[in-house]
Amino acid sequence: MMKILLLADEESKYYWDFFDKEKLEDIDLIISCGDLAPQYLSFIATFAKVPVLYVHGNHDYCYDETPPDGCICIDDTVYVHDGIRIAGLGGCMEYNTGTYQFTEKKMWIRAHKLRWKIKRRGGLDILITHAPAYKLNDGKDLPHMGFRTFINLIEEFKPKIYAHGHVHINYGRDFKRESMYGETRVINAFEKYIVEL
Repeated sequence: MMKILLLADEESKYYWDFFDKEKLEDIDLIISCGDLAPQYLSFIATFAKVPVLYVHGNHDYCYDETPPDGCICIDDTVYVHDGIRIAGLGGCMEYNTGTYQFTEKKMWIRAHKLRWKIKRRGGLDILITHAPAYKLNDGKDLPHMGFRTFINLIEEFKPKIYAHGHVHINYGRDFKRESMYGETRVINAFEKYIVEL
């Protein structure tokens, strides 16, 4: 059993303001779904005895100059940890000229390239994105709309877990922390969430 700490969108006071390194002792892997201060991820990586992975959120343009120290970017690649295959696609739907914003077509091109890396690894266990998949916990406004491309990846590779961020708990009463899409657990990683695999 692997215990994974998922993070996204808002720095958790539990892990920063009220930090105690014992809180990370039984965690086997840490993954950020984006939009977190690089200083926060660097802080966590300093005390974690496990890899800290991340994809870019739409507000993570500061990572270009100040990437989180001790962390591993999994955007557009497949990372394997203790036999668990993890693929990442950061960013959100294009709504202005931001660095980590993509049209559906641009995301499809990224996913198409990633698809071959997944096949070379023999499949996929965890898919990590920043934006949600289309109609899976996404919003109706363009900035928070999900990508159809992610649905295609989930349907093709059937990962055990699909985790995303971008849709915050305070956006409305429709917030879902966890749901299912076929055989895949869909998790909104807003702030912090621990999942076992």
